Amino acid sequence: MKQSPTHILLINPWITDFAAYNLWVRPLGLLRIGSLLREKGVRISFIDCLDFLSKKKEYGVGKFFKTKIPKPYLFKAIPRNYCRYGITEEMLTEKLSAMERPDVIGITSGMTYWYPGLFKTIQVVKSFFKEVPVILGGIYATLCHDHAVRFSGAEFVIRGSGEFEILNIISKFSNIDMSLDSKFRTLNSELRTVYPPYPCFDLYPQLDFICISTSKGCPFQCTYCASRFLDKGFFRRDPLDVVEEIEYWTTRYNVKNIAFYDDALLIEPRTHIVPILKSVTSRGIRCNFHAPNGLHIREIDEEVADLLFCSQFKTIRLGFETSDETEQIEAGGKVTNQEFQAAVGNLRKAGYSPEEIGVYILAGIPGQRAGEVEESIAYTKEVGARRILVEYSPVPGTSLFAKATRISQFDIENEPLFHNNSILPCLWEGFTLADYKRLKDKVRKGDKI
Repeated sequence: MKQSPTHILLINPWITDFAAYNLWVRPLGLLRIGSLLREKGVRISFIDCLDFLSKKKEYGVGKFFKTKIPKPYLFKAIPRNYCRYGITEEMLTEKLSAMERPDVIGITSGMTYWYPGLFKTIQVVKSFFKEVPVILGGIYATLCHDHAVRFSGAEFVIRGSGEFEILNIISKFSNIDMSLDSKFRTLNSELRTVYPPYPCFDLYPQLDFICISTSKGCPFQCTYCASRFLDKGFFRRDPLDVVEEIEYWTTRYNVKNIAFYDDALLIEPRTHIVPILKSVTSRGIRCNFHAPNGLHIREIDEEVADLLFCSQFKTIRLGFETSDETEQIEAGGKVTNQEFQAAVGNLRKAGYSPEEIGVYILAGIPGQRAGEVEESIAYTKEVGARRILVEYSPVPGTSLFAKATRISQFDIENEPLFHNNSILPCLWEGFTLADYKRLKDKVRKGDKI
C-alpha cells in the first residue's frame, strides 16, 4: 500500500503590538523552506495570520485588520490600546478545522516583542493538533533562543537560517529523503546557506505583491542592527537568477509590486544592482519596485539613481540615521553627510521629488541627545528629502544592547516585551518623552524645526 506524502503545516503568526502596518510583509524565509519541502514531495498547507487588511492602499500595502486585546501585565501603565493584528481567532480556527491533521507544524517568528501573538498562535494550533511537533524559527527564535525554548511551547527552536536543521528534523517524521541534491546550490560551503526554488507565494489566494531577496546577510556591522546574527556572512545571488525570478512572478502571476528584502542591495552596484536593473529594463519588465529596508547611501551615484528611477523604484528609503558625524562613525561608518547630500542630489536629478525620498532618522538610541535628532531632522529637510522618524528597538547581542540595558528603566535583558520601540525603552534626561512627542509632531506636520 502506497504511503501518503508527509503533510506539513506552515504558519506565519499574529503580531501583537501597540501599532503595526503592512509594508510588504511576507514570511520570506518560511516560504523558501516551503518551496524546498514541496520539491521533496512534502504536501504543504499554509496559513498567514497577517494576510488580512482592513484597508488596502496603493502598491499593495495597507492597514492590518486589528482586534483589541488585553495588554500584557507589564504594559498596564502604558495608555495605549494593545491589539492583535491579522485574521480573527475565529478565522484561524475555521482554517484549522477544515484541515487534515499535519505530521509537523512549522512556525516562523518576527520581532522579539511580538512573541505574545506567536505564543497565542501556537496555543490555538496545539489545541487542534495535539502531539503534533512544532518547529519554531525566525527572528525571535534566533535572538531570544533561550526564552523561546522555555516559554513558546514549541518542541524544536531553530537559530538563524534553518534550512538544513529543519530538513533533518522533518526527516525524523517522514519517509522522505531530505538530503539536498545538486539542484539546490550551496552559496558558501562553510555557512551552508542555500537558495531553494522560488518561494511558494503561489500559496496565497491573491498576489498583490511579492518580496524578493538578492542576497543574505550584510557586510556592515552597525551597532544597532541584528543582521549579522540572523545570517552569518554576506552572500549574493547571480544577477541573472534575480532577473529571471522577477520575470517569473511578473509574467506568470502578473505581479505588479516587488519589495526587496536585502539589507545591502546597492553594495558594489556595478556587479549586482546595475546589471539587474539594466536587464529588467531591456527585457521590458514592468512592475513597481520598493526598498522598505533602506538603501546604502554612498552607492547612489548618477548612474544608480537614474536606473532606480527608470526601472520604477517607487519606494526609496535611505538609511541615514543621524547627521552627527561622531555618531555616524560610532554606529558603523556606512555614510557621511557629504555622501548623503550627493545621493539626494542624484536622486532629485534623476526625477524623484523630495517627498519620494524617504530618510530614516533613528530616535531613542541609548544616551542620544534630543538635540542630535532635532539637528538630523533639520538637516534632512535642508538637503531636500522626507524625514521618517524611526524609534530605536534594543536588539540582543548588538554592541548597543549592553548600553541599552544600563540606561533603560525596563528589564530589557530578561523580558523581550521591553524591546518594543513603541514604549521608547531607552529614554533618559537628555531625551525625554516630551522631547520625542515634540519632534514627532514637527516631522508629522512638516514644520520647520
